[in-house]
Order: sequence, then structure tokens, then C-alpha cells
Amino acid sequence: MEILLASLALIWGNVTAANPDASFEQLVQASLDAKNAVAIVQPVNPTTPADTTDPLAPVNKVDPQKDAPIVKGIYSTAHSAGGSRLNTLVKLLDDTDLNAMVIDVKDDWGYITWETGNAELDALGTTQKIIGNMPGLMTTLQEHNIYPIARIVVFKDTILAKKKPELSFVNPDGTLWDNGKKPADSFVNPYSKDVWDYNIAVAKEAVKAGFKEIQFDYVRFPEGFEKRADVLKYTKDERSRIDAVSSFVKYAREQLSPLGVRVSVDIFGYAASVPAAEGIGQDFEKISQNVDVIAPMIYPSHYSTGWFGSKVPDAAPYATINGASKDTTKKLEAIDKKGWKPVVRPWIQDFTASWVPGYIKYGKHELDEQIRALKDNGVNEYLLWNANNNYTANVNY
Repeated sequence: MEILLASLALIWGNVTAANPDASFEQLVQASLDAKNAVAIVQPVNPTTPADTTDPLAPVNKVDPQKDAPIVKGIYSTAHSAGGSRLNTLVKLLDDTDLNAMVIDVKDDWGYITWETGNAELDALGTTQKIIGNMPGLMTTLQEHNIYPIARIVVFKDTILAKKKPELSFVNPDGTLWDNGKKPADSFVNPYSKDVWDYNIAVAKEAVKAGFKEIQFDYVRFPEGFEKRADVLKYTKDERSRIDAVSSFVKYAREQLSPLGVRVSVDIFGYAASVPAAEGIGQDFEKISQNVDVIAPMIYPSHYSTGWFGSKVPDAAPYATINGASKDTTKKLEAIDKKGWKPVVRPWIQDFTASWVPGYIKYGKHELDEQIRALKDNGVNEYLLWNANNNYTANVNY
């Protein structure tokens, strides 16, 4: 305690002398983000690597669940998890080597999918009771040794954007921005601390419910945001979009790790193959260094002509997954040397992408080929995506 107080006094008394690379604003922000004095003294701790003066560098990164299983999982909507479809999905896991389920607790529209009992969340009117018996669901998963992962869609949040436009992006004419799709989606602002805390509050309720891992999805700005960034009205600061998004991830893990829960992030697979996706604010390294698990979405259908030497990557599942896996390994080399590499657990494709020119129908062979490519690259964990939760039978998991 004496060392802690002395260090704290040193920082506040003479910031520049104690740490010439750290600004006063950085130290203040660190204290606000972590909400404790320890975060303030970390930059001057001589046992901390020198590059922790980078505000995005993790501090004392330790996996809170070192005994977690090797996860091979499936995605489940809240409707499937809360309805009769659950029995079919549980049987699939009972009958195969699959052992985990990623369940929507905050869905693609922004609805919280069960009654959390949190008065502040209830007051926002963003809850839709889709999972009617969360304790019963968690009991079922536990009885069948299914590792429960809570999916939280973060910045794509049409419901919150409509209720609180000040947390979103507004057109010059004062209307709420949406992406023009049918149905249209709106996003909330990754610069907003209120948005951060709202999603972390949902995550903490999911932990109370019994989930072992929090998986954040849509951790980014809208696609093509760079084309409208200077036109839309929204709150921002001096940070780049990449730093705003990565700061959320770092903050989220700092808030959740003490609860013993893992934090994972879904990220575009191609983010591992490019320097950085600055338009949407995703940097593979900066996000990966602050999570326990990184889940690149390397669906072959997501890659366009020419990727990994294939005219139609969707029609070449082994070659596409093999190339994406090699890029991921290479991208993580630098943080691996610092001891910050997360578990790599990709999303793979268990659906037919009929909208892709030259697509092929996906079945057992295509699933086996994707999994074989992962194993050939030393990747033993993966998640299967099918939006309708209809999964292929007899796959070699």
C-alpha cells in the first residue's frame, strides 16, 4: 500500500518527471476507464514493459479461464435457445464433438433478449423477452456440458439509436442515419462512453446469468463510414476510429475479467490480411491484444475474386481457410512475442452463399475441408455460423 500511495503521489505531483512519455490526459483517462488507482500507477511500474505507455496496451494480461475447454461451437438465435429448437441443437452437441453454444443476449436489432432484472436497463425499453426462462436454459446447458457464450451485438443497435439519437449518427437534416438496407440498420457511436457502459452492463448481467464468455460482435463503425464521417453529426474526440474501437475492447476486458469471464470479439477475416480497416475502425492486432479469444469471420463467401489464388473463394473452402489462417498467424506474431496472443477461434461457413457468383452448395465435404484447413494450421477451435441454426450432419469435427 505504501508503494501504491507513493507512486500515486509521484504521478500527481510530477507527471512528466515520473513518466515523460505519458501525458496528463492519458493518465486521467486511464483512471476514468479502469475506475481504480492501480490503472494510474501501471505506466510507471518498472516491471511493466516499456510499450505500456501506449494507452491501448494491455496491462498484466492473464486468461481468466485457463481451464476452459477447446471450444467447437454453434450459433443460436435467442428464439432457438428460448424455444423448442433448443432440443434439436442440444442433441446435435450431445451426438458430436461440438461442445459450445453462442447465444444472442443482445441481438442484431439491439434487443436485450431476456429479463435481466436490472432496473436501469429495463427503463430504456430495449428488452424483448425472447428467452423466457434463462435459469432453465443455463441449467440445460450445464447438464449437457455445453460451454455457454453470450453474443452481444455492440455498435449495430437500431433500437438504442432510435430511442437515443444523441448516441448515434444524425444526418445534416436532423434525421437519424441508417445504412439504407431493407430493413435498414442504424449504428450507435463507438466514441460514446455511455454506449460502452450500456453494453458492458448487459455483459455483466449475462455473467450473472451463468455465461462463461462474452462475445462482442459488430465492434466497429458502419461499413463505408469514411465516406460520410465528415457529414454526419456525432460526438467524437481526437482519437482515430481505430483507437476508439480498440479502446472500447480494452475497457470492456478490464471491466469483465475480474468477474472470471472470458472476452472475445468477432472481427472481419480480411482484417488479418490488410494493414488495418481504418474506415470501420478495426485493427486486428490492437483488438486481439486486448481479448482472450479472437474470432475472425473467415467464411469463404466473404472473400472476393483473387483472394488466396482462387477465382471463386467460396468454391475453394480449403484454400480460402488455409490462406486466411496463415494471414491470421502472421498478423499475430508481434503480439505473440509480447505474450498477448489470444486464443484463435474462427467462425466458419455452414451455409450456402447463393448470392455469390460461382458459389457452391455447402454440405459435409465443405465443412470437413474448412476444418481440415484449420487443423493443418494448428487451429483447433472454431464456431459454425448458420443464421437459421440449421447445421450439417455427419461432419468430422
